[in-house]
Amino acid sequence: MPRVADHDARHGQITDAVQRLIVRHGLTAVTVARTAAEAGMSVGLVQHYFTAKDEMLLATFTRVNGRFTARVDGLVNRGEAEGLTIADMLRQALAELMPLDDARRAEFLVRLAFADQAAHNARLAAVQRKTLVGIRSRVAQAIDNGTVCGEVAQGIDAADQARQIVAFTEGLALHTHIDPGGTPKPAILAALSDQLGRVFTGTCRRAQRG
Repeated sequence: MPRVADHDARHGQITDAVQRLIVRHGLTAVTVARTAAEAGMSVGLVQHYFTAKDEMLLATFTRVNGRFTARVDGLVNRGEAEGLTIADMLRQALAELMPLDDARRAEFLVRLAFADQAAHNARLAAVQRKTLVGIRSRVAQAIDNGTVCGEVAQGIDAADQARQIVAFTEGLALHTHIDPGGTPKPAILAALSDQLGRVFTGTCRRAQRG
């Protein structure tokens, strides 16, 4: 058991170091030697876990997505306990993709670096596509839940609307990164609410009964 814990801790140290290098200097700064120095370990130890830059980037991307998923799960659990609407919970979840603070900005830069590398690497592109499909699937499920609840009108194509919502969210995230001064947090959240309001047009029947 200690060996597994130690493995996970070392793995986390390395991916955290990769993320810090990307945030400070960009993807070109990520080498095995620089990552080892940033993580405070030997080159040999880093190479024990990762033999190539793409492997380190993939592990870092996976870790970032894991954090995002954990935060969204927490938001949904709290939202359900507090009786929030599905639309409100979805807006909160999508806002986790926005570079609105240092932590989310760092994660966004990792995603950006991964996208750049995935454009020329079939293996990374497949992981990127799977991640995108997963996010769309969760949004579509929220829309389906909204249809059952009454927040979404019958006959709405959940998959089609999920594609549009995710595309809008990713575009808004990029604009926020490029021009943070021109996209303040209240305007970003209002834009997300407006986009979701085009789909979530009703009131949950559970809320009406309450």
